[in-house]
Amino acid sequence: MKEDNFKNARSGAALPNDKDERHVKRLVAEIKRGNKQAFTELVKRYRSQVASLAYKMVNDYDEAADIAQIVFVKMSRNIWRYDESKKFYTWLYRITVNAAIDYIRKHKRHRHEPLENFRESIENAAADPEFSYRRQQISRFINQAAKSLNEKQRSAFILRDVEGCKIDDVANIMNMPEATVRWYLHRARTKVRKELIRNCPQLLLMLGIK
Repeated sequence: MKEDNFKNARSGAALPNDKDERHVKRLVAEIKRGNKQAFTELVKRYRSQVASLAYKMVNDYDEAADIAQIVFVKMSRNIWRYDESKKFYTWLYRITVNAAIDYIRKHKRHRHEPLENFRESIENAAADPEFSYRRQQISRFINQAAKSLNEKQRSAFILRDVEGCKIDDVANIMNMPEATVRWYLHRARTKVRKELIRNCPQLLLMLGIK
């Protein structure tokens, strides 16, 4: 994997629309029939998204590349288990999140992130000419504050507030009730907000994050 696969790692890749999902499900059907070219196309379509999500979980390009490779191996071995009545990306994201958590546990590290209106605030600030610099600053502080979060809090935050997944999709990916996802989000945002207020209060005010 090359670093190009991480081009959306800090801003969040666009989620698949209904048309994309229909095409992907046709590819899956072909893969289940043994079409290797269809598998290659599917990997190509999701390479950047998987690498990006893995990077947000571990905050390291090389490790994220390793995780992405693991994800696609798992995808190839388990594609026959995919329920085509469900969204494909949620199935693949669940594999990615679980692979990242396994990787973190194996290396005995716990990195994390958060903020209730983080995504909305960043999008609103996008028109500001100083946006790019400010985003780099806030990302750096968030990476530091995120160390206090556990694996499930981090997963919920990244999927919901960074990737922009809907709550029901996050619940599907994490295989837990929506109420539980909301609880993990609440805990994560509370912890990180305290750290950000302590370390960079002026930057939060500039971004409109309260």
